[in-house]
Amino acid sequence: MFPIRDYNPRKSTPIVVISLIAFNTFIYFQYFDFQEQKLLQLFSILGIVPAHFRFITLITHQFLHGGLLHLISNMWALWIFGDNIEDRIGHGRFLIFYLLCGISAGLIHTITQPSSTVPCVGASGAISGVIGSYLFLYPTARIWCVVPIIIYLYSITVPAIVFGIIWFLIQLMNGLIVMASNEDVAGVAWWAHIGGFIAGILLLPLFLKKEEPDESDTDMNL
Repeated sequence: MFPIRDYNPRKSTPIVVISLIAFNTFIYFQYFDFQEQKLLQLFSILGIVPAHFRFITLITHQFLHGGLLHLISNMWALWIFGDNIEDRIGHGRFLIFYLLCGISAGLIHTITQPSSTVPCVGASGAISGVIGSYLFLYPTARIWCVVPIIIYLYSITVPAIVFGIIWFLIQLMNGLIVMASNEDVAGVAWWAHIGGFIAGILLLPLFLKKEEPDESDTDMNL
């Protein structure tokens, strides 16, 4: 199930979301044409390698992507879900929230795959946190999705809570397979997704702004 767009209006321009998309894209095109050996070296230094863990990589891994499709899918999800969260909690708070979700995702990946030597890169963990917080705040918001079935693409609109539950169950199922096999399945850090998702829900209350009273309600109470 791939999200195409949501039907959830925002009040402000998502400055941080736009900046993150621009920055991630800029960084990607600094190394997109690297030879495989050089690319692996870069990912091994700046990506999370649980067997050789370094704290700085909890930040740096969030701005590297394994390919153009990886980048596009992550930035597309950030655009769909991130604007409403930034709108709700504020620009500065959103940036901190986003980074903390990514850090949490990286820690969970390291804890669940401690012996892995495969570099973990990408904004997926941070964006999973954004998805989790979106589900918590806007469970009934409508999400337009495309569902591939064999060779056909079906278009459906579902509530955010349905999308979120299906998305989470897919991550959990694959994460359990990873733990059972003790390997990275297709190089995807499933537990980073799960960790980011849960972190987004748990951290959100710390970042929510107090709702400003409606002017009409204030007038009525005078």
